[in-house]
Amino acid sequence: MIRGVIFDFGNVICSFDVGRFLARLNAWSGLPVGTLREKVYGSGLHSRYERGDVTSGEFQRLVEEMTGAAVPADEFARGFTDIFTPIESTRALIRGLKGKFRLGLLSNTNEIHFRRFIRNEPVFPLFDTVTLSYEVRALKPDPAIYRDALGKLSLPPGECVYIDDIEEYAEGAKAAGIRGIRFTGGERLLADLAGMGVFPAGPGAA
Repeated sequence: MIRGVIFDFGNVICSFDVGRFLARLNAWSGLPVGTLREKVYGSGLHSRYERGDVTSGEFQRLVEEMTGAAVPADEFARGFTDIFTPIESTRALIRGLKGKFRLGLLSNTNEIHFRRFIRNEPVFPLFDTVTLSYEVRALKPDPAIYRDALGKLSLPPGECVYIDDIEEYAEGAKAAGIRGIRFTGGERLLADLAGMGVFPAGPGAA
């Protein structure tokens, strides 16, 4: 029986487009977007930031060194965070599951995104537990990040399901004994959850 439902954030609760941040960097630095994408996301720097290997200040400094951009910290954070768009069907699902299941959030993310956006997302207070890669110092599909989520939920893995848009990360959950679902859309997710006996409560819950 499923008692805990764990959600990824990016492209599950909110979609995101890093192109928006790259457009800001283009305006700040004058470098082509393709060059900026390779420097920030292709160099491994962004992953190091999400794993907690560098601080927010170090991340901005390194991005500025790579690109020649120089902007105030608050402006940089606004540009870096202005990439998200809510997925309303998932918001409604979380509201419908609250009170029937223990809810967890498990995300590869960084301090700026969490502090400036994720924790201000309207459904964030509905989560019973939160597991963030930069705090755990591990990125999905590292088993450590799933263990952290399970430990906080205080549930055995077989009683939990994890939802992620990336198949590799859903499979990582399965390797930890958790039921894994790849998110491809709201209707498919409802059907997959129903097959596990997980139904949201209330009208308009999906």
